[in-house]
Amino acid sequence: MTSKLIRNARLVAVMDDAGTEIADGAILIEDARIRQVGPTGALPDTADEIIDATGMVIMPGLVNTHHHFFQTLTRTIPAAQNANLFAWLQTLYPIWAGMTPEAIQVSTKIALAELLLSGCTTASDHTYIWPNGSRIDDQIEAAIDMGVRFHASRGSMSVGESKGGLPPDRVVEDEDAILRDSRRAIETYHDPRPGAMIRIALAPCSPFSVSPDLMRESVALARAHGVHSHTHLAETRDEAEFCQRTLADLRSSSARTSPGSEKTSGTRISCIRATTRSCASASREQAPRIARPRTCGSPPGSRRLAHGSMPGCGSGSVSMGRPRTTDRICWPRRGWQCCFNAPVGTRKR
Repeated sequence: MTSKLIRNARLVAVMDDAGTEIADGAILIEDARIRQVGPTGALPDTADEIIDATGMVIMPGLVNTHHHFFQTLTRTIPAAQNANLFAWLQTLYPIWAGMTPEAIQVSTKIALAELLLSGCTTASDHTYIWPNGSRIDDQIEAAIDMGVRFHASRGSMSVGESKGGLPPDRVVEDEDAILRDSRRAIETYHDPRPGAMIRIALAPCSPFSVSPDLMRESVALARAHGVHSHTHLAETRDEAEFCQRTLADLRSSSARTSPGSEKTSGTRISCIRATTRSCASASREQAPRIARPRTCGSPPGSRRLAHGSMPGCGSGSVSMGRPRTTDRICWPRRGWQCCFNAPVGTRKR
């Protein structure tokens, strides 16, 4: 057994329901698990490694539930500034098509460094474009090097412009190839054990870039392997209108999880422009917890509360997860809360 003692902290913010704050606090860690939290004088004074935290504040690591690491390389493209979603995507798709495995690795390290510097220790990413030989392996290698607990989403796009989708044909993938590589990623990297550092989720990008068949098959594959699913839904008004025009058999609410999914995995949806009907429908069938976005607008909190949903905030987006497969870390206590849905094994108490 290896042990680590962090002591003499100015304050340890436990972030429990009681809002416990411990002055001159200490934390004892054994075999990578927190075993004791309390005043420095009340904890053992020996350990294999001792860290003097004098003058520091210690709090649980934040959990980022939605990100697109590869986009860190294209933040300042002039034509993509102040654009709506579809114009923004159509400007950047051709640039993203030129990305290489090295670009995926570099962008992952940039994004993770920024997150670490902001206090985030667990991150989920949704990369849905894999050009020029790029693979999810490139991201995982970077995350391991950075020491971050990483939930890597094997994203995908399969419906290009020639089939009525938004992305150019050259950035989409064959659906059979997507499913094969999704299975490979799970079998190679997914670690279901508590405290795991690497886990895999399956993430068909959106209703306007994948087919209904791929959406269903991806969720079925995720359930079969006990991993989470992730997607985008109704993020802007133009997307919602596009889907209603072109996908009459796949209205916004039909991309939610279907009954029974909570037995093996959860589905998290980055969702902004949810309607009253879709909130009510999703809440009746699955009772997901919906976190409040910080940007781009959201369904009014009172509407979501009325349908049994939990307002909160994610990383510029929202997440939905099954209560049985997630813990909730909230910060701060004063004012309105930011709720981060943390997959099992990442609780920081």
